[in-house]
Amino acid sequence: MRLKDENKSENIFYAAVELINEYGLAEISMSKIAKKANVSSSTIYVYFENKEDMLNKLYLSVKKKMSQAVFDNFDDLSLQTAFENCLRKLADFILNNKNDFLFIEQFSNSPLIHKLSRKEGTELFDPIRNLFEKGKKQNVFKQVDTHLLVNFTFEPVMKFAKDHFNGLVEMNQENLNKIIQMSWDAVKA
Repeated sequence: MRLKDENKSENIFYAAVELINEYGLAEISMSKIAKKANVSSSTIYVYFENKEDMLNKLYLSVKKKMSQAVFDNFDDLSLQTAFENCLRKLADFILNNKNDFLFIEQFSNSPLIHKLSRKEGTELFDPIRNLFEKGKKQNVFKQVDTHLLVNFTFEPVMKFAKDHFNGLVEMNQENLNKIIQMSWDAVKA
């Protein structure tokens, strides 16, 4: 049995993200990924069972990276400060990890994503759901389904980032401050 090399695994992930963002999920193959990663096609199968397995593992890896960036030092803050920091860190992650963000956006809507991967990816964002549950108990947030609160929190920043990448708007501090304030206003009681 061949030993796994973490650098090869990372190269495979990086190549897959680039190809998916350039050509789309349907147009990539394991052989294209192998060529881009400078490994043999058979090497990929040392790390992954098949394309779906690779994509699901990549999705969870990127979601974990995003979650760690967004929720670092999250627990000991006031509700509003935690909320605002979360959105600032999300915007920062997206701007500094454009390829990862675009991959997540594309793959999260794919039929290739497994229910388990979707569930695990969602659980990585439990800190924000816990924040909302705590805030609802304190009557800081609207008494609505927590899923709605999460959507009104993250979606504006993610849509604005996509518009920024498409050259429609500029993601600057002033605009980010406005989005954060509008998101806060949308969810607070």
